Amino acid sequence: MAKVTLLFAVLLIALGLAGFLGTGSAYPTALIPAWIGLALGLFGWLAISPDERRRKLFMHINVTIGLLGFLGGGIKAFTGYLHARSAGLPLDQIAIGAQLTLAGLMLIYVLLCVRSFIAARRTGKV
Repeated sequence: MAKVTLLFAVLLIALGLAGFLGTGSAYPTALIPAWIGLALGLFGWLAISPDERRRKLFMHINVTIGLLGFLGGGIKAFTGYLHARSAGLPLDQIAIGAQLTLAGLMLIYVLLCVRSFIAARRTGKV
């Protein structure tokens, strides 16, 4: 699962850079997915270990980061949409799209982690 974490880290870094550069480098908050990706990448790299306790620790840290990324991205997209609609402003499609993409990627990641944790417990690799 640590290698899957590294894949998701690369995807998040690409999402953050694309959002930042796609907005003309005007909004540093567009880099939030990249920072989440860097954290996942760091702890994913640390999870590549023969020591089972160390691997479990860092994968649990990663799934927590993933859950926070899912909640943060989803809530931010939802509130941004509601704010634009209630104020009669045009929707910032790049920001909403990036936030929903972040939430979607993190949801998939968390589900994969939970599935992996359940499979490890069932096979007795805990």
